[in-house]
Amino acid sequence: MRLTTKGRFAVTAMIDLALRQHTGPVTLAGISQRQKISLSYLEQLFGRLRRHELVESTRGPGGGYSLARSMKEISVADIIFAVDEPLDATQCGGNQNCDDEGQCMTHELWENLTRKMIEFLDSVTLNELVDKQRKRESHEKGQQISVLREHRAALEIPTSTLQPINREGLRVNQPA
Repeated sequence: MRLTTKGRFAVTAMIDLALRQHTGPVTLAGISQRQKISLSYLEQLFGRLRRHELVESTRGPGGGYSLARSMKEISVADIIFAVDEPLDATQCGGNQNCDDEGQCMTHELWENLTRKMIEFLDSVTLNELVDKQRKRESHEKGQQISVLREHRAALEIPTSTLQPINREGLRVNQPA
């Protein structure tokens, strides 16, 4: 059992939407470009998300999608189930007919795993994922600025003719 592309893309697209909706409706074309997800695939996913009232659409110029509920009220499980992603670790799809004689010997094990997965995904909110992404972006931006400062500092001191300098950065004349 594993989460398919459908579930992964739906969660990724919802994070992207939540990060950008403060400026107005977010276009699927924008999400498609930023996340490298096919526009037609996003249209299918967002149709399902809209039917499950997780997003709402705005038509016309400046239109797009926005969240239908608060980020704190949307769990990862809500998103995954909205796009019809099956979350079942049992071989029989939960029907208890794993083999000819009914339940297999490990059916309860896989059924409990399924329950735990759903509990976990239901405990993670879109808000938490968005907060983590914002922190990650903030950290990455800080690192880029730091590298840029180091690069600029390196450009100010010529390395082709290394000469001693004083604390003020001025060359110290050496006797010939």
